[in-house]
Amino acid sequence: MARLAVLGRCGASDAELRLGLVAARGGALRHVTAWPGSYTAVLQIGRRITVLGDLAGARPVFHTPWSGGTAYATAALPLADLIEAGLDVTHLAATLALPDSPEAIGDGTPYLGVRRVPPGHALILRDGAPEISGYEPTASLASGHHQATAADAEAAVAGVRDALVEAVRARLAQPRYVPDPDEAPAPGIGADLSGGVASATLALLAAGLPGMPGTLPGTPGALAGERLLAVTFNDLAAGGLALREAELERARRMGTDPRLRHVVVAGGPEALPYADLAAGPLAGPLTDEPGAPLVIAERHRQRLSAGGADHLIGYGARQVLDAHPARLADLLMDRRRRSLVRPVAALTRADGSAGHPALVPFTVPLTVYRAARRLARTPYQRAVEDTAALLLSGTLAGAAGGPLDASLAAMAWVRPGPAAGWLTGEALAEVSVRLQDAARRPWPLERPGQRRARAALARQAADFRVYEQAVAVPSQRLHAPFLDNQVVRAGQMLPAALRVRPGARAQVLREVLSGAGVRELPPGWGSGSSPATGPALRAGLSTALDPLLDLFDAPLLADAGLVEARVVRHVLRAAAQGEPVALDGIGDLVATEVWLRRLLARRGSCWTGGADAPEQRAVASGVQRLSL
Repeated sequence: MARLAVLGRCGASDAELRLGLVAARGGALRHVTAWPGSYTAVLQIGRRITVLGDLAGARPVFHTPWSGGTAYATAALPLADLIEAGLDVTHLAATLALPDSPEAIGDGTPYLGVRRVPPGHALILRDGAPEISGYEPTASLASGHHQATAADAEAAVAGVRDALVEAVRARLAQPRYVPDPDEAPAPGIGADLSGGVASATLALLAAGLPGMPGTLPGTPGALAGERLLAVTFNDLAAGGLALREAELERARRMGTDPRLRHVVVAGGPEALPYADLAAGPLAGPLTDEPGAPLVIAERHRQRLSAGGADHLIGYGARQVLDAHPARLADLLMDRRRRSLVRPVAALTRADGSAGHPALVPFTVPLTVYRAARRLARTPYQRAVEDTAALLLSGTLAGAAGGPLDASLAAMAWVRPGPAAGWLTGEALAEVSVRLQDAARRPWPLERPGQRRARAALARQAADFRVYEQAVAVPSQRLHAPFLDNQVVRAGQMLPAALRVRPGARAQVLREVLSGAGVRELPPGWGSGSSPATGPALRAGLSTALDPLLDLFDAPLLADAGLVEARVVRHVLRAAAQGEPVALDGIGDLVATEVWLRRLLARRGSCWTGGADAPEQRAVASGVQRLSL
């Protein structure tokens, strides 16, 4: 007996599903993960059950021992309620100290006994016993020596174009939910024109330019006559007036096309970070895990409420298409020094304040080259052990001061996150033990840049899951095509020398649009459009100072031994008074504290329902189903 179930948005036809089932019976699991869309596939072949997660981790699978077998689900919270799991405090400390380091986080979750299937892996159950197996080929140290030609780069960009078009088509071709007239989202497809080139690319692809209004190139009349709802968020409270006006002008130029229905949403003070705390930390939804979107949920709800019932966002494009700074070490390992010229020159221009102006053109390239060479020559084991010792010493580096500092700090096998400096010595020591254990395990076969880029993508995908659950608008489905398997694979085919070039993401997406027939783009398209977040964070902190101080009056984080409450309160007051104190990582602390409060108030409600909040029985519809 062979059966296949696909949960989520999948663009496979019935014939392709049947072919996939035949291929899976022969052991070709990867074939089942290659269809357009974002989904989870469950295979049953005889007495063996195989559950496949995705490559990025946006659609993960969780499992736990239960009733003599294994329970699995697409969310961890229902499983934790099922087995009445305790809280894994060390895991919370690891996600705060090393948010994008699999060495410390591993396959754990905030719940003891509930495990996560790593991205690119499958959960295989034989007679109830779990086994984790990878379905994606692992990159080896020998890979990358091939000298990419112009034809290779052109073919890779064409692959990204085809993957994105298919990803958007998978959303347009499926039946869409039509909300009641009184509900917030408008019927049909929506997308963002603000937020960067990735979301604008999706909007233009979905609108079907050129051709009949609302028709994707190659889709014969599927949505003819339906205009795409394009939303621009005008952040009136976050500063950066010049950038805002330039972004609005570009959006207006694109929004004049008859295939688009352009809507501008004005974000006021209620869209500032931490504005959600005005109604109390328990007012929002309980997400599966803590995450940064919990402190800016209201900001995104304002924009999404004006969007469509099916809304496309550009989440994950940076991690899929851009090159992680550690990729420079990979190029040195391939003896591709000339490929470092453009990114180093861009860092030199962006960080002209580093030292004497006459010496900057010489000191910056040398500094970057030394950092890349040091990473290329540092063995993985030594790097992990050094980071473990650094956490034990408590002498963590401060926040990056600019693009150069940020890039230099990112050139490491393992790097502490911005919230690490807030943790107590005891919490850092627990995380250090995890790193020491990881250093004794077999070393990964990846290069440093490959591993760091993959970890950053997994972190972004985890944030997207929190984003989906925290900012959910009733009767609306969010779609992040850049996190689809086929788009991730296409991005991995881009040559490293192309990815490290300044503006590579915008150039790739420009060629994607050109290949799809969209050639007329407004002046300035591809330039940075998001205003600086620093002023917005400080403005939000000052506005929400009293709720924040109340939150850290007796925080659960302090009860767990992760932070010292008085230190957090002191810095919050100092920042509100305009003192130049470092606030990096404070948002992660606030998000984790809010999540802990909601978890304590609603644990156990996944299966029985809370007496005072029966509508909040799980994180979101569609992710609370449990399969045994």
